[in-house]
Amino acid sequence: MITTLGATVKRAAKRFLSSLPALFGVLVFTFLLMRVLPGDPAVFFASGPNAGKAEIELIRKQMGLDKPVPQQLVYYLYDLGRGNLGNSIMTGQSVTKDLRDRLPASLELTFSALLIALVFAIPLGVLAALRPGSLIDHGIRLFCALGVCVPTFVSGLLLIYVFYYLLGIAPDPTGRIDIFTSLPPSRTGFLLVDFLLAGDVSGWWGAFKQLILPAVTMALFVIAPLARITRASMLVSLGSDFVRTARSVGLSWWRIVVTYALRNAILPVITIAGIVFSTMLGANVLVEKVFSWPGVASYALDALLSSDYAPVQGFVLLMASIFVIVNLVIDVLYGIADPRVSVG
Repeated sequence: MITTLGATVKRAAKRFLSSLPALFGVLVFTFLLMRVLPGDPAVFFASGPNAGKAEIELIRKQMGLDKPVPQQLVYYLYDLGRGNLGNSIMTGQSVTKDLRDRLPASLELTFSALLIALVFAIPLGVLAALRPGSLIDHGIRLFCALGVCVPTFVSGLLLIYVFYYLLGIAPDPTGRIDIFTSLPPSRTGFLLVDFLLAGDVSGWWGAFKQLILPAVTMALFVIAPLARITRASMLVSLGSDFVRTARSVGLSWWRIVVTYALRNAILPVITIAGIVFSTMLGANVLVEKVFSWPGVASYALDALLSSDYAPVQGFVLLMASIFVIVNLVIDVLYGIADPRVSVG
């Protein structure tokens, strides 16, 4: 057990070190891309295009835009090495504080959506694999195709129209919590957890109801890839020699499916789940906008529209770092699901 754990940690450390050059490349590319995009942030923050030239030049100097781009990059990397992501002119606060305040909202939404997707996708994929070519299989594949084809903002608006406007059973889509509900003491930033720690059951229920529609909207879009990879992996496992052997010795069908076939088919699902999670966290901006969710994606979009460089650069760095962390977690989960992966 200790040998397996040590091999897993060593493998994860190697993956982390190999990811550092990619992180640096993402930093440099994002920095240069923001400088070549059209629009001058100094003009935007100088009260519009009618501002005086002296005022614009003063703001450019305050933002460091009067220096050559290579020199700006050196200053940016130096500040980054000290843990300083810069300040957002849009909010007047440090980017680190803005991201720290908004990241829990995005993580709570993304984790909830991924959990919902896995709860539905894995059983659907297993069911389709157990009945290949049947009406159930075709129905599940059609459902997955519809989930991929419908954009998230369309499905979100449809859910709002049905459950909020027509049926009236969902709260208004105006953020993480009702305006009449008091926030709990902030301990983790996750409202569901903070309400539980505060012992506020009614507040927890209110935050849960606000979370359901945006989480379901995101889950509908990612159920398809998870269900498809589960189905494909299960078909391979069900046709393997060890499953035929398990059948020949008289093991129950349920034990064969769950203990043998599903466990061997779960590795590709773990990989896709990690990729899906990273994608959801960075690409849920439409869901955050539709439901007025105060997450990091909508924050980065607002900064991009106003040519506020520092928040966009901080957001990209955060997403790249999370992607690396998710890949490390996947390596650890590989070792748990199949110890042979870590030993190899």
